[in-house]
Amino acid sequence: ILFGMSVYENIRFGKVNATRAEIEQAAREANAHNFIMQLPNKYETLVGERGIHLSGGEKQCIALARALVKQPTILLLDETTSALDNVSEKIVQEALDRACKGRTTIIIAHRLTTVRNAHQIYVLDNGNVIEQGTHETLMTKEGGKYQAMVKCQQMKRIYDDTDDMMSIQEATEEEEKSIIERSRLFSDVSTVDVNKVQILLLLSMNSPEWITILVGCIACLLSGAAQPLLAFLFAKTVDYTAFAIAGSKLMQRIRLKAFGCLLRQEVAYFDRPENSSGAICVRLSSNALAVQETVAYGIFWILDIYTLAFMYWRALALVEKNEITSNSVIMVCSLAGFSIQALRVVGMKSWRVAASISAAEECFDLFDRKPAIDNTSGEGQELVDFRGDIKFDQVKFIYPTRPTSIILNKFQFNIKPGQRVALVGTSGCGKSTIIQLLERFYDVTSGQLLLDGVDIRQLNIHWVRSRLGLVSQEPVMFDLTIAENIAYGLENVLIEDIINAASRANIHQFIHQLPQGYGTKVGLKGTFLSGGEKQRIAIARVLIRQPKVLLLDEATSAMDSHNEHLIQETLEQAQAEDSSRTSLIIAHRLSTVRLCDAICVLDKGHIVESGTHTELIKRRGAYYKILAQNNFQ
Repeated sequence: ILFGMSVYENIRFGKVNATRAEIEQAAREANAHNFIMQLPNKYETLVGERGIHLSGGEKQCIALARALVKQPTILLLDETTSALDNVSEKIVQEALDRACKGRTTIIIAHRLTTVRNAHQIYVLDNGNVIEQGTHETLMTKEGGKYQAMVKCQQMKRIYDDTDDMMSIQEATEEEEKSIIERSRLFSDVSTVDVNKVQILLLLSMNSPEWITILVGCIACLLSGAAQPLLAFLFAKTVDYTAFAIAGSKLMQRIRLKAFGCLLRQEVAYFDRPENSSGAICVRLSSNALAVQETVAYGIFWILDIYTLAFMYWRALALVEKNEITSNSVIMVCSLAGFSIQALRVVGMKSWRVAASISAAEECFDLFDRKPAIDNTSGEGQELVDFRGDIKFDQVKFIYPTRPTSIILNKFQFNIKPGQRVALVGTSGCGKSTIIQLLERFYDVTSGQLLLDGVDIRQLNIHWVRSRLGLVSQEPVMFDLTIAENIAYGLENVLIEDIINAASRANIHQFIHQLPQGYGTKVGLKGTFLSGGEKQRIAIARVLIRQPKVLLLDEATSAMDSHNEHLIQETLEQAQAEDSSRTSLIIAHRLSTVRLCDAICVLDKGHIVESGTHTELIKRRGAYYKILAQNNFQ
């Protein structure tokens, strides 16, 4: 978990009074210092909300540094290296081995290579310890659970060619650095043009309550007309009541419209620090309330002033015509003192009126803003017979909030209909960015992204996303039942279809054992489920949609070897059910991509080599080095 602050502040959460040297030392121990120093503002670089501007491996390294900076007596490691590529995993594992000395350490892991040096290993099954001992003693138990799990993982590293195997073991280790540059996010605050907002524009939004506003205006006129005290108090009561009702209706209407406008905005809009979730909630709450005060105080003050001015003008006009005496004018002025006192009270709050006008300006700026990618737009073309052909043609992409960092540069990539293509590479090389462009969270900076030969920007955005199915590295769960989470986004889904999708995702047996079955609540963000269970529910949610293009972003990273094998079979079965389905797979575990039709290795926003698993092994290039590092571990 990272917060929308700088790298330095995120690490300092582990120890509030930590010095700069302690924080940098913790970053070095977690293998984070090198890539942090390559960021534009180094330790002062903003990571974005939940660390959205960092790759999965970089976020994990910073989280490790946060834990190490406090020098804990007891260290808890729950799948600490699951999101890291093989090179980073080995370096971080060595750092953890050093950090574990002199303190009690509890490690939870699916990758058994990370617990080989543990003093004691416990194997759990259905909440019970079925085996315990060191790695060596557990490996001597024939038919044991631990031995079977280790062999299952080792089988994924066996090659048919003996010579390849010997060469792989002799491969040298290369420490690779993350090359993604970061730039400080936009921090310019837009100036407010107070003259833009007019009171008539606010009144037009309040037109449904014209009766209550009219009553309030009449009450204001009575208040300024210097009637007897009883009439004055009565008018005040009606005045405040009428404008309170009209203001509350206006506040509700503004909040609903502002929220609707926010849902239209593109993802890049929310990347800016001034548009974080916290800032948006504050604006929705405070700006609408401030506009309500504009109506209440503004109209009250203006009507009172005009009423008093009319009284004085009328009195002086009558004196000139000798219709009243000067003494009568003095009496009128004395009675008008009540209204002047009221204006004095309102005048003391004039600064609130100015702030309210600024808030109204922000609201209307949001209402008038046209997003670069309109999520509610119904415009665009819908392909009648979508085959699933994907092509990146000389694509260049730069995140709007990081203008100095080029993620993809002249990127050329093509996936034929029905192909299974894998993207591999170190953390931060741009793999997840490709999926974000396909989902049209962002548009390419230059070049074209084509679906069946049509530019994705010319297609209907809802149609495009309905043809894609995404299983991400961090599955998103809602505080609903399991059945509702699986069917999320679809209407009138039969329970039989939900059960079928869950069975294909290897989660049905687990759900069936729960007291409430598919009616079980998963908790906020799926807190009642483990990482593997959430991931399998996310896979079931994709399978029930029957997408034409399947996007898997580290779909099995949170699973143990047994479940990973089952899910891999499920995904292969889903591909076999619809041979025309196009699949794009992003993975650090290369054992999950060996059967793909094509494997592309990314580095610095370019494809450095591509081919099948066998072809890439023979070339002894970048893929061979990554695989060698994987097998060495």
